[in-house]
Amino acid sequence: MIQLAHIEKTYDSAAGPVQALKGIDLTIETGEIFGIIGLSGAGKSTLIRCINLLERPTGGQVIIDGQDMTALSESELRRARKDIGMIFQHFNLLSSATVYDNVAFPLRLVHKPEKEIREKVESLLRLVGLENKAQQYPAQLSGGQKQRVGIARALASEPKILLCDEATSALDPQTTKSILGLIRDINAQMHLTVVIITHEMQVIKEICDKVAVISNGVIAEQGTVLDVFTNPQRPITQEFISVVLSNELPAAFRGNDISTDPIPGAYLLLRLTFLGDNADDPVLADTIKKFPELDISILFGDIDQIKNVPFGRMIIGITGPQAKIDEALRYLGGRDLKEEVIGYVHKHA
Repeated sequence: MIQLAHIEKTYDSAAGPVQALKGIDLTIETGEIFGIIGLSGAGKSTLIRCINLLERPTGGQVIIDGQDMTALSESELRRARKDIGMIFQHFNLLSSATVYDNVAFPLRLVHKPEKEIREKVESLLRLVGLENKAQQYPAQLSGGQKQRVGIARALASEPKILLCDEATSALDPQTTKSILGLIRDINAQMHLTVVIITHEMQVIKEICDKVAVISNGVIAEQGTVLDVFTNPQRPITQEFISVVLSNELPAAFRGNDISTDPIPGAYLLLRLTFLGDNADDPVLADTIKKFPELDISILFGDIDQIKNVPFGRMIIGITGPQAKIDEALRYLGGRDLKEEVIGYVHKHA
């Protein structure tokens, strides 16, 4: 388990002290994939580097498996860091070394026998799918292959924790997906605790169990990915989620005034959210059957997944007698879904 207790970090600058982290409290459970997301300059990279004390916090404690990392001497810290692997945005590979030698590098630093190194490196290269690239150099590899080398190297010391600092932001979407799949498989097979720093909500949605949103050096919001996606509380979180899950109205209504009160000739727009097995429920079909007096239209619909949990979203428009609309709202409120009333909106002529 990783516990960050009131972590603060202040840098000196020509203009005076700059406070990058302002009292961060986080708990990351063993075996979790935990995402930390924020805009550039929010403090997320400083935070992840405080976990392995590449950046020593100005204040607070970093406690890993009950051990206060901030209280260790430099020699004790070097030994403790063997349990923490790290992969980087720009790979940080040795350009003059082969793939094999890049992965072997941390093992040679601690003077492992060459036979043991060979067995370990070959096993790791098979794990990341690069067994046929052992004698190539980083310049001969694609971005995704370089990151796989970085992952293999980070795993060489058999860490308990894997830190990923913007590990996919330099990659194209398809390669990003394959790297995230590899990290997810490694988490499952090796029972590693994974901490991912990113500015991309798609990465959080794809792989993480929990997420913390960092803004201006403080945690703005945190929780399970499912809870944060389906019920974001803070404007910064809503902004991140809107990139993945748009809250824009359908084009036929966009730009028109929205009223909370009924307007003659306007549609009542509802946003419905379904989770898990309920994503397949025929809620709309049941509603149409139950209220034949109403004209109910699907204006937008999408089914996706958040960490393998089905997640459906739909915008519907309702017109008809107001009493029946109110009755339909009460009916939908009793179903196992999240219902958000957008308001009454006229359709474009």
